[in-house]
Amino acid sequence: MAETVNRRGRWALAVVAVALLAAGAVWLLRGRGADQPKGGAAAAGAQAQRPVPVAVAVAARRDVPIWLEGLGNVVAYQTVTVKPQVDGRLDQVLFREGQAVRKGDVLAQIDPRPFQAQLRQAEGALARDQAQLRSAKLDLERYRSLAAEKLVPQQQADQQIAVVGQLEGAVHIDDANIATARLNLDYARITAPIDGVTGIRVVDPGNVVHASDPNGLVVVTQLDPIAVLFTLPQDQLTAIASAQARGRLAVDLYARDGTTLLGSGQLLVIDNQINQATSTVRLKAVAPNPKRALWPNQFVNARLRLGTREGALVLPASAVQRGPNGTFVYVVGADSTVSPRPVEVEATVGDLAVLAKGVAEGERVVTEGQNQLRPGAKVAPREPGKPGGAGAPAAAAGPGPGSGSAAGGQGPAGGDGGGRAAGASSR
Repeated sequence: MAETVNRRGRWALAVVAVALLAAGAVWLLRGRGADQPKGGAAAAGAQAQRPVPVAVAVAARRDVPIWLEGLGNVVAYQTVTVKPQVDGRLDQVLFREGQAVRKGDVLAQIDPRPFQAQLRQAEGALARDQAQLRSAKLDLERYRSLAAEKLVPQQQADQQIAVVGQLEGAVHIDDANIATARLNLDYARITAPIDGVTGIRVVDPGNVVHASDPNGLVVVTQLDPIAVLFTLPQDQLTAIASAQARGRLAVDLYARDGTTLLGSGQLLVIDNQINQATSTVRLKAVAPNPKRALWPNQFVNARLRLGTREGALVLPASAVQRGPNGTFVYVVGADSTVSPRPVEVEATVGDLAVLAKGVAEGERVVTEGQNQLRPGAKVAPREPGKPGGAGAPAAAAGPGPGSGSAAGGQGPAGGDGGGRAAGASSR
């Protein structure tokens, strides 16, 4: 009996101990849960007060060249397929493939002997007809004298006049035959029609060539100066025509990387029609090419300079953002807080945005890190000159070689110059 009572007591003590442990665990969990929101709120507040690292630039005034950019194709200023103008055997080829030649240089020689024989034959015919003409003229003088004395009929004198006229015509024909023979003999010496560079030879010496051969002997292309054909959107036609009316427009030609300047020239002509399929207008520029940096069929980026905007207020184009209400920038205040401000972009030139209004000269704007910003947010601007920093020098940097993308800069309104083949957009 006593043993049963002791066993029940031990069970009761165990149950009480388990209940006390469970109550303690519940009390600890509730205490931690009550303290957790306070710690999370404190962490969130600390995060909200932490400055956002950003890059900034200073709005500055400077002279900005306004240009349009389009993809262009280099073409030879002149291209001539040198063909024989007479038939004959090709005796000599006097040029090297790829040789620079001047107008009038002898390129090839056709066997001249048939043409020399034709020339001598024409000269002999001329001598014969001239002798007959002299004799006919003497007879005419005699017949005129005799006819005046009524010793011969007048009809005989008139017939002699006709003979003299026929022989004079024969002499003129002989002169033309001599000129033709000499011309054919001259055509046997094939010369360069223009200054340029020879291509790959088509015909080897020993072959018989004809004036009707479609491929000719060689193609000569003029590389200095050289021409470039490029296209721009038809919306820019009015601005281009207005600028051209004020004077010649310069065109800078860059390699496909957009940084290597290959040459500079002038706009020669605007095509007389618009391509309806692409809504673009074609333009032709001519540039000196003494170093032959430009080559036919080469693709280049052509930048047409319309003029210079003096004293323009400029920012890096990366500072301009697009929102529901239009374009805006984040302006950094004196207390290192940012506020969005609407701006009106007049033009985008390379990596610069020309502003019409919205920001004052000397104000700082955010150029990197805008996606982390909210109105009134604290920022930690990177100082000008520090690695990754941006400041006044960056904002005032001009659109030199390589500024902007190879097919046009990204506009502040979200437009891509590459799609419009224009490096600058004006409003």
